[in-house]
Amino acid sequence: MKSITDCYELQNGVKIPCVGFGTWQTPNGEIAVSSVKEAIALGYRHIDTAAGYGNEESVGIAVKQSGIKRGELFITSKLNNPDHGYVNTLAAFEQTMKNLDMDYLDLYLIHWPNPIKYRDVWQETNAGSWKAMEELYAAGRIRAIGISNFCERHIEELMKTAKIAPMVNQIRLCPGDTQDEITTYCKSKNILLEAYSPLGTGKIFEVEELKVLADKYGKSIAQICIRWSLQMGFLPLPKSVTASRIKENTNIFDFELSAQDVQAISNLKGCCGTATNPDTKTF
Repeated sequence: MKSITDCYELQNGVKIPCVGFGTWQTPNGEIAVSSVKEAIALGYRHIDTAAGYGNEESVGIAVKQSGIKRGELFITSKLNNPDHGYVNTLAAFEQTMKNLDMDYLDLYLIHWPNPIKYRDVWQETNAGSWKAMEELYAAGRIRAIGISNFCERHIEELMKTAKIAPMVNQIRLCPGDTQDEITTYCKSKNILLEAYSPLGTGKIFEVEELKVLADKYGKSIAQICIRWSLQMGFLPLPKSVTASRIKENTNIFDFELSAQDVQAISNLKGCCGTATNPDTKTF
C-alpha cells in the first residue's frame, strides 16, 4: 500500500480503501460533522460508522458537505444489537439509509454476534439478519456484507444457512492484541480483517517499547501502530476529532517497519488490554 486510497479487494471484487476513518465515540452533531469533513478533506475515502454509534446523521451531512462524489467514498455502517432477525434487519437498514440520507451502503456489518436480547436464540436471529442482508446485497442496496466481533464459532454457525460468506470481520486489533485464532481463521476463509481501536483506545501512548520505536523511525506512536496494522494485513480504522492528528494518521506510507519490529509489537501482549468474549457482553 502506497497511499490512504490504495485498496484491498474483497471476495466479490469490491475494492475497499486500506485505511478507514473510525467514528466510534464521536458524538452526533458538529464534532462528528467537522471531523468527518476534515478526514475527507485530508484524503480519507473510507468512513466507518454504526447505528449503535448514534452519529449516522452527522456522517451523512459531512459526506454531502465534503464536495466529494458519493461514488468516490466507501461508507460502512452496522446493524444495532436490538435489531437482529430478518424483519428487524430490513427495517433497521432502511433507518440507517434514512439517517445517512444515502441510496446505498458500501458495507453493512452485523455489529455483535450475540446481543443479550437474543442470547438464547442468537443462531436463529443471526441467520435471519444475514438472509436480509443477502437480499439487500442482491438488490444492489449494499455492495458488500460482513460481520463484526465474530469468533470462529459464530461464523461456522452463520455458514450453516448463509448463501454468501462474510467478506469482512471487524474486530479489536491493536499492539499486543492480535487475536491469533480468529485472524488465522478469517485469513484462511479470505475474510478481510478490519482493526477497530488500532490505537488501543489511547493506551498505546503509555507503552515504553512503542516510544522507543517511534524514536527509531522518526514517527509518532500512532503512525507506528497504524503502519504495523497494515503490515499485519489488517485494515485499520483510527479515529480522532483533532485535525492535526487526523492528518498525522494518514502519513504512514513513507516508511516500513522491519519484520522484527512488527513481531515485537505483536508480542506486547496485553499492553493495551485485550478483546473480551462477545458472548458475555451485557448489551
